Amino acid sequence: MRSEVSAVWLEALAAVAVCVLAGLAAWAIATPWWGLAVATAGLISLGLYHLFHLARLVRWLARPAGTPLPDGLGVWAGVYAALHRRTRRAIERQQELSTALERFRSAGQALPDGVVVLDGHHAIEWLNATAAEHLGLTLDQDRGCPLTNLVRDPEFVRYLEGGQYAEPLVLHPGRSPGLSLALQVVPYGQAQKLLLSRDISQLEKLETMRRDFVANVSHELKTPLTVVGGFLETLSDCLGEIPPAEAERYLNLASEQAQRMERLIEDLLTLSALETGSMAPTEEAVPLAELLTEVADEARALSAGAHRILLHVSECGSLLGSRAELHSAFGNLAGNAVRYTPAGGTIDIAWESGEDGGGSFRVKDQGIGIEAHHLPRLTERFYRVDRGRSRESGGTGLGLAIVKHVLTRHQATLEIESQPGSGSCFRIRFPARRCLPAPSAQGRPKARVG
Repeated sequence: MRSEVSAVWLEALAAVAVCVLAGLAAWAIATPWWGLAVATAGLISLGLYHLFHLARLVRWLARPAGTPLPDGLGVWAGVYAALHRRTRRAIERQQELSTALERFRSAGQALPDGVVVLDGHHAIEWLNATAAEHLGLTLDQDRGCPLTNLVRDPEFVRYLEGGQYAEPLVLHPGRSPGLSLALQVVPYGQAQKLLLSRDISQLEKLETMRRDFVANVSHELKTPLTVVGGFLETLSDCLGEIPPAEAERYLNLASEQAQRMERLIEDLLTLSALETGSMAPTEEAVPLAELLTEVADEARALSAGAHRILLHVSECGSLLGSRAELHSAFGNLAGNAVRYTPAGGTIDIAWESGEDGGGSFRVKDQGIGIEAHHLPRLTERFYRVDRGRSRESGGTGLGLAIVKHVLTRHQATLEIESQPGSGSCFRIRFPARRCLPAPSAQGRPKARVG
């Protein structure tokens, strides 16, 4: 810039010198008045020249940013060139800042947590879409508004204005039932703040499930332990006075409760392995006829002849998956059908092939049935429709939870149809890629009754 200023001064001095020399030449040739007139005319012309370009520069400055610079002559060409370079650098810098700001906003929008930028008076400067959803705000309408005027929860207002931000605030907005937010304020800059919001609804739900799970396990284990302890204490104190038949009955009851605890612990270990995402067992082609026959035989053993159990395994091939996990899922459904069907009832176990190449395992019973509002929660751990009857039947309350996780690992779905007093139908649908057709139609087993 110094070179341009020097050039202006040099050109101005040169122009003045030219005018003076022209005046002196006119004075020498003609008269002094002619010399003065020539010099004056030259200086006036020089002034008008600079005033003309100065006016053009003023008009350019009054126009919007980005307007092209005018063309100049002489020293003004250098001045305009210098201004052009300066303007270009300013525009490039502005573009860089705009790009950086856009990147910052894009990054803020991509964050899974909500972000609200507040000024020193807690007015909104910017927020991302997640924060807008969490707090019910709109950037275009709420920019510049104090946040405490928009989120009027007294606890939140005290937190924001109190200045103690070491711990987050857990907020339950009344407009969104079931939503839990963890709000954290981070001061920065000159009295500015970032308000971060995180949806912790699922975490709170998991924590509630954990507490319920511990309470349920404790309760489920306490009852049989109390029974076993009571029997052992009775036998220890009165062993010589108790008739052998009664002592044997006590021991049998204690053994039943011990087996119940063993089943509960086995189910807990199975469910824990499924829920923690342990490596799935090696998949194999499991022959359906063989697997369903085993499931039906186990159901008959559990029934002890009290039910009529039908098995339909015709036209079925193999199922791709873990034999142990599939056996557990099928066996849980068949066992539940036996436990909740009154003596003399019929239980129908079958495999049905679908037109799309898939297949389904079906267990239909004539049990007590289930009311519709219970159906969505049946696969929750320890959820019982009738707690007293469930314990009497020997169930652990974990069977359907195990079924749900096994089906998830096999990309299968569970469908439940039931009405009180009319029995239930549990159906597991498998995708076509897991259903392998039978190699031939010969030698297929027929329906068995037991």
